[in-house]
Amino acid sequence: MLAFVFPGQGSQAVGMGRGFYDASPAAKSLYGEASEALGFDLARLCFEGPEAELQLTANTQPAILTASVSAAAVLAERGLAPAIAAGHSLGEYSALVVAGALSFSDAVRVVRRRGELMQEAVPVGTGAMAALMGLELAAVEQICRDAAAGEVVSVANINSPVQIVIAGHKAAVERAVALAGERGGKKSRLLPVSAPFHSPLMRPTAERLAVELGNIRVSAPKIPVVRNVDAGLTTAAAEVVPFLIRQVASPVRWTECVERMVREGATTFVEVGPGRVLTGLLKRITEGARGYAVEDPESMEKALASMAAEGGMPVSAAGANAQNGRVNG
Repeated sequence: MLAFVFPGQGSQAVGMGRGFYDASPAAKSLYGEASEALGFDLARLCFEGPEAELQLTANTQPAILTASVSAAAVLAERGLAPAIAAGHSLGEYSALVVAGALSFSDAVRVVRRRGELMQEAVPVGTGAMAALMGLELAAVEQICRDAAAGEVVSVANINSPVQIVIAGHKAAVERAVALAGERGGKKSRLLPVSAPFHSPLMRPTAERLAVELGNIRVSAPKIPVVRNVDAGLTTAAAEVVPFLIRQVASPVRWTECVERMVREGATTFVEVGPGRVLTGLLKRITEGARGYAVEDPESMEKALASMAAEGGMPVSAAGANAQNGRVNG
């Protein structure tokens, strides 16, 4: 079974998506649709920068979503579509678009607003995130409790069994990083982000995001989408919005998401969109599954050739129908 996984914030870079934009009318059309929805030229920002403007959360989120959905559209043109999907944080929106649950233009507008709201939730400089390496979840949870001292610091992303991201008030996060070093952690470091995403400090964002999500049309996904919040399967329209609201202030349980896709039968994973972060994490989470990163025409051709050489390309008819409906809809 083929699974698509979609990257989140952090995978952005000037030039991302340009190869597919130049090679595919479908991809170019999606950038045009995104620019119209946003009211500015997203393609120019993605391909020319400036870097500082692309890195603004409110710009990064629609940029990555558009690059990811465009890559999925090109894969669909080549006959490759998923039977199941998931996305890391922001990437869950990309997965829901490709599954046919959200319209692309609605998703672009919502994730831009999501980025604005996430940045506004906490004054700049008061929140932080850090990656703790080499420690298991229980140890990290204890470190967060010990470092809190009346402030907020909690698990934000469970990226692999030994790569866990924490978020909260900056001073508490810094105390947690120091404790992690004392307790056997490796390469623990603060991350270059401007807000404590996926922490309880994002609860005001969740409340305001609920208003935005209440204004969009939602459909039942044509393929299951694995949720960040609990690694459950979203299969009904009524499940989409409540879990997206919860997601912004809850940990991304990525390890459990991958494990769930494997239990559902996924054997081949394609990371669709900028970067190779999720492909790298796959190797740390599960043995035996094949992983490919597709971010431009060259990596796509390499992935398709490797899949063919390893026994054929697993294509889901349901997934193909979902993707075709999305690109044309």
